[in-house]
Amino acid sequence: MANKMYSVYGVGNPLIDINTTIEEKKLERLGIHKGAMHLIDLEKRKALLDIISSMSVQYSCGGSCPNTILTLAALGIETTLAGKVGNDEFGKIYKKQVKEHHVKDEIVICDEPTGSSIIFITEDSERTMNTFLGANRFYNKDDVNDESIINSNFFHFTGYMYDTPSQKEAIHIALNIAKTNNTTITFDIADVFAVGRNREGFLALIEDYADVVFANSEEARIIFNHYDPYECCKSMGKLCTTAVVKNGKLGSFISHNQKLYNIPVQGPSTPIDTTGAGDIYAAGFLYGLCNHLDIEQSGYIASFLAGEIIQQRGAQFTKEKALLVKDQLDKKFNLL
Repeated sequence: MANKMYSVYGVGNPLIDINTTIEEKKLERLGIHKGAMHLIDLEKRKALLDIISSMSVQYSCGGSCPNTILTLAALGIETTLAGKVGNDEFGKIYKKQVKEHHVKDEIVICDEPTGSSIIFITEDSERTMNTFLGANRFYNKDDVNDESIINSNFFHFTGYMYDTPSQKEAIHIALNIAKTNNTTITFDIADVFAVGRNREGFLALIEDYADVVFANSEEARIIFNHYDPYECCKSMGKLCTTAVVKNGKLGSFISHNQKLYNIPVQGPSTPIDTTGAGDIYAAGFLYGLCNHLDIEQSGYIASFLAGEIIQQRGAQFTKEKALLVKDQLDKKFNLL
């Protein structure tokens, strides 16, 4: 029987995902490049919302850190999600779904529109994302809840929190609170473009604050100016206790106290949808740590969950699927 599981506090960018199907020809007529992620402004979002107003849509909670936190909650981990949404219908939908996922809600409300991602799915199941950051960009130091960070075992955040000066200031205040109070800090770089904008800042952050860092091979390559993910993992492992470099179909490398592990990939060789796979990998790794498993076992769970999520559409499991994978993991690692 395992000891009581740990709790995870996450701060990130809540994005309401608006999913709809569309013919490829219509997507072409809209001048939208299929399969890409486009950052859009408020005017473009309004135009796209007008276009899909007569179409069937589904709403779900999105965003990199939220994907990780909601998955952990679905697996039975006590979680809290912080961020910022607007005082609008999308914000209400987001907060309602967070509550339904049994996640403690510390998402603050402001007068800016809620961030969103309008996702067009074509006949070949390709997903084309049109992302409006909105209220996310205005998260600031006054939104940080000291007590919640102090009372959590893990503080999780992503590189997207460096997008604006106010977000960056807030995250550094939170990091200092976490470090002072021995809350384990886990950092998912999450975006190759964020690395390009903040390479030196991320290097300092990893060395000064992070206990666990997640990067994919491309993010690691830019940070350490090296094409070999194994060598990148070694380099990052010298800056923090636990470094993870994901290498797609070739699995992942983990450095823990500078001991290297090679974690094999799991799941199909041809994925259905890789959206959010890295977020779910992080959730799996944290699930292992919350259950007091060792680094190699936590890496196995991370790879397993990533392999499961790429076999479906979207970045979150249904409640039924989450219970199924939790049962499989709990039996395998005697967590019942």
